[in-house]
Amino acid sequence: MKGLRVEKLEERYIERKYKLLLLLENQHSAEYVTSHSNLYQSKASHISIIKKDFEGSEGEMVPQKQDEIRGEERVDSSLLSFKTLVWHGGSVYDAWFNCASNQVAQVLLTLPYSFSQLGMLSGVIFQVFYGVLGSWTAYLISVLYIEYRARKERENVSFNNHVIQWFEVLGGLLGSHWKAVGLAFNCTFLLFGTVIQLIACASNIYYINDRLDKRTWTYIFGACCATTVFIPSYHNYRIWSFLGLGMTTYTAWYLTIASLVHGQVERVTHSGPKKLELYFTGATNILYTFGGHAITVEIIHAMWKPQKFKYIYLSATLYVFTLTIPSAAAVYWAFGDQLLTHSNAFSLLPRTGFRDAAVILMLIHQFITFGFACTPLYFVWEKAIGVHETKSICLRALARLPVVIPVWFLAIIFPFFGPINSAVGALLVSFTVYIIPSLAHMLTYMKASARQNAAEKPPFFLPSWTGMYMMDIFVVAWVFVVGFGFGGWASMTNFIKQVDTFGLFAKCYQCNPTRLPPQPPHH
Repeated sequence: MKGLRVEKLEERYIERKYKLLLLLENQHSAEYVTSHSNLYQSKASHISIIKKDFEGSEGEMVPQKQDEIRGEERVDSSLLSFKTLVWHGGSVYDAWFNCASNQVAQVLLTLPYSFSQLGMLSGVIFQVFYGVLGSWTAYLISVLYIEYRARKERENVSFNNHVIQWFEVLGGLLGSHWKAVGLAFNCTFLLFGTVIQLIACASNIYYINDRLDKRTWTYIFGACCATTVFIPSYHNYRIWSFLGLGMTTYTAWYLTIASLVHGQVERVTHSGPKKLELYFTGATNILYTFGGHAITVEIIHAMWKPQKFKYIYLSATLYVFTLTIPSAAAVYWAFGDQLLTHSNAFSLLPRTGFRDAAVILMLIHQFITFGFACTPLYFVWEKAIGVHETKSICLRALARLPVVIPVWFLAIIFPFFGPINSAVGALLVSFTVYIIPSLAHMLTYMKASARQNAAEKPPFFLPSWTGMYMMDIFVVAWVFVVGFGFGGWASMTNFIKQVDTFGLFAKCYQCNPTRLPPQPPHH
């Protein structure tokens, strides 16, 4: 009986260690798996190897080994549970938090500005419309990722220590020219996406501490955001995306409640839409708001089961609606046309402890979103210089630092919080996350054989390939004409006006003149 109990204890221990390996493999902990590969070649060989070490001369487990096993189990379990809680995230819920947290950050503060340009009704309609369009193209990106990975795995290609990116999906499915186009648009968009987060940090902190101008705050927060080089991948954003979404939720409902409590300002007017230029500028900012899925492929790759991503972005968007629509509508109702010259909603609300808390929480979330937008750029740079598959986090972090420098520089040149969102939306987001995915989907499945062998069939709500192609064509046509065409004209006209008014390298964009530090006399 004693021998039977020992054998069961051995098997339970070995089974637990084997399951631990599988879990670590699923969580992409390649360093651990590689360093222990000689011990974990198979379950059977593992049993035979360690059994000799654990058994005494009578074939029974040595008492010291029993204590060692129990102690190791407790240590491994506690370390695993802690790392899993804050570091190793690859579930459906992690992907949902990553999508929702990345989708709504500083744009929450500029949407009331967009409502003042569009008017209340158009503002709500465009949010819903572009939210649905963004969810559709995020779905297409996930389908193309699954198709690319399925084809590569049939060729026995391994992605250990390698993060698949959108331009690689395009290259694998459509060739080198598409890979180059995807790389150019994606990197440029993400570069300016990180610039916008940095500008937003400086813009927000100014409403708590105006003793320093916004340019100086940009220097400070650029250094702070550079610490994101130590976060290896989206796999490791579990606790950050959860906290970030909680912070944005607080800020959204603060804006809503504070505006309603404040009430309408004296002689408030709601004249939007007033000019075509402003109308399309506001619409393009909303296009930018729901175009945050340039990092979709990297988020999918961090999942344990990527095929479950398909509807995650849509469900995240539905939650984002509960934050963006009430807050933008309430602030616009309270302040009306004053928002046309105040692109940051914080600037019009009275300073209170609640507002300061919202500013601080948004700052933290913008730090997180900076990391979200910059991580794909880190990956591209790592691959370019040949350190992407290294096991050293410190070496990768050091190699990533040069990526932050152009972000810092551009944020100082173009500190136009609000107008820059629309310009980026029209010129970059329109192609990166709307037009290119739709065209790529149509071309990938153009042949009947490709449709028959597709890794993912048409969805239940649009069960025919004809319906999918019609939806793709509509997205391409609408975004090209309205988003890129009219939106590009309007947003660039507005952007140039900001440059003419404030100049490049503006020291304190849209600051109260009485608060600005004295300028040296002109000679």
